[in-house]
Parts: sequence; structure tokens; C-alpha cells
Amino acid sequence: MTTLLQRLGVDLPIIQAPMAGTSTPRMAAAVTNAGALGSIAVGAVTAEAGREAIAAVRALTPGPFNVNVFCHRPAVANQDREQAWLAALRPVFRRFDAEPPTDLGEIYTSFAADPAMLEVLAEARPAVASFHFGLPPAVAIARLRSAGIVLLSTATNLQEAEAAVAAGVDGIVAQGYEAGGHRGVFDPQAPDAQQGVMALTRLLVSRIDRPVIAAGGIMDGAGVAAALALGAEAAQLGTAFIACPESSADPYHRAALFSPSAAATEMTALISGRRARCLANSFTRLKDAELKGASPPDYPIAYDAGKALAAAAKAKGDGGYGAQWAGQGAPLAREMPAADLVALLARELAAAR
Repeated sequence: MTTLLQRLGVDLPIIQAPMAGTSTPRMAAAVTNAGALGSIAVGAVTAEAGREAIAAVRALTPGPFNVNVFCHRPAVANQDREQAWLAALRPVFRRFDAEPPTDLGEIYTSFAADPAMLEVLAEARPAVASFHFGLPPAVAIARLRSAGIVLLSTATNLQEAEAAVAAGVDGIVAQGYEAGGHRGVFDPQAPDAQQGVMALTRLLVSRIDRPVIAAGGIMDGAGVAAALALGAEAAQLGTAFIACPESSADPYHRAALFSPSAAATEMTALISGRRARCLANSFTRLKDAELKGASPPDYPIAYDAGKALAAAAKAKGDGGYGAQWAGQGAPLAREMPAADLVALLARELAAAR
């Protein structure tokens, strides 16, 4: 049977996850050229920057790649909560001889409310576009489908997967609770079933009529083989690529990935305002100190403060306040060029099957 990726001309059942702030055009191109599917993330940039990123990948590979967008509900500003958050963070900023911002803003525009980014994707026609945090309006999905773009959507439970199928996507990325970075839940206020990748993948394979891509904690070829044995058509790996030289992870993030922190990931909403799996660091420890009991502003307004604090700390040589996203498989990370990692994953997969 020909899989979705094979129809796209991708030889290996491996997708490099589109990690905003970490994946780069150079990484995506290297992965695609090595026979897997490379990805970039444009959810945290402007439409023009998204256009430039797509062009940069195209300059490096003739092959297919994935462009990921964020479909979160636009933030609701609440000045009282935002000012309370800044007040709680002020003592932390002062450790680094800095002051927090006077005001916070919605630093990212949701694809659900960004017609300019829709135009960029419809005109650029990447082989694949993927949605995180939910689904865009039906008119946007119809526009992308009419452009011949294969559409993927993250789902963290069966109901989200069923909604994505009903909306017309071509495949589902089953994001297990082990995964690094932001949870792709459609409604961050709803209870999270916290299903692991094994249970979620098997459930979706048995209940929906779309290809399933397993994501979460998968770091090597044996993990890819396990996902395929569960019925997934491919596996998506993110943390596995953080240490590659093509990644834009800073030296502090790379060092933490190979430190004892790798075995101590945790879910936190403190950094961005939305729950995400991070290496335990100085920022996550604020939950027991200055931020104990505090309620962060909406995503991505809270991220405005988080990024400012990380920058203030780095200016003083402290990299422990960054968004050091990583999945539970982090201790299995390996440092090598992205193409070499894809080749190694392929060999490990062949040996495990």
C-alpha cells in the first residue's frame, strides 16, 4: 500500500517536526534531501517572513516539505492580569539589572485570523501544510485544498482527530503527552486526557479513516518502527533534531539537552501562557517561587514577558530562562548533522523491522 508520504515522493516514514524557534529552512531542506519530510514553522512570524522562509527552503531543495501554522484562538487581553503577572516577575528581572516591559502584547497572529499568511501559503503551494492548536476556518481549508496542498492537523485525542477529519484534512499527527513543546489541544481550558503516543496512535488508527502520524518521545529508528507497528504511517520527531547543527537552538538549550535536565521535563504554562513540555530550568522553578499561585495571561501575551525575561537573563550570561522545549525522550538525543541523523534513523528502522 502506498502511504501518504510516498505519494508526496518521500521515501522514509519520518517527519522532522516543525519546531517554532528551532527548526530552520536549512534543517528542513537537509531532512527532505535525505529522504524524509522536512518542516518549518511560520506560526510565530509575519506573513512576509513566512514567505521568505518558504523561499529559503525552496532554494535548498527541490523536494517536498511541510509548513506549520498556529491556529489558536486569538488572545483576550486582560490588563489587570497582565500587570499582576509583570509585578510577580519584577523581582526576577531585577536579578539581572532589568525591568519587565511596561505592557504586554499579542506577539503572534493566529492563522485563524491571518488572511495574509493564508495568501502566502495559497500562492507558495508547499507540498504540505500542518495545523497546530486547532483548525482554521473552513474557507481557509478549502483555499489550501484547492491549491493542491496536503493538510495535516495535530490531535491530542479522538474528538480532535474526528473534528479534523470532518474539516477535510488529509492526515492526523497524534501528539502524545510525551511530546516536547506546546500541547496541540484545541481548547486549552478543557480537560486534557494526557494520552501517551502509544495509546493515542492505536486509538486513532482504529477509529479514523485518515493516515496517522505518531509524535511524542520518538528519538530513534526503534521508536519509528514501534509507531509503524501500531499502524501509524509515519513518525514525527522533534527533540531528536534539536542538537543538529542546522537547528537554531541556542548553546544553553543544547547544553541542557545533554545535562541531567534532559531526564526531568515538565509541562508548564509559565513561559508562554499555554502548556508546553520543557526541560526543567530556572523558569520552570518559578512555579514554586515568585510565580507560585499566579495565573499567566493568555497565550501568546504571556510569551511577551517570557521572551523579555529570557533575553534579560542571557544578557547577563544566564541561559536558564529560555523556552527549552523538549520531549520525554530527550536523554536519547544525539548530536550530528540532520542528514546524518536521518540516515541513522533509516538504518535503525531497517534493523528493527
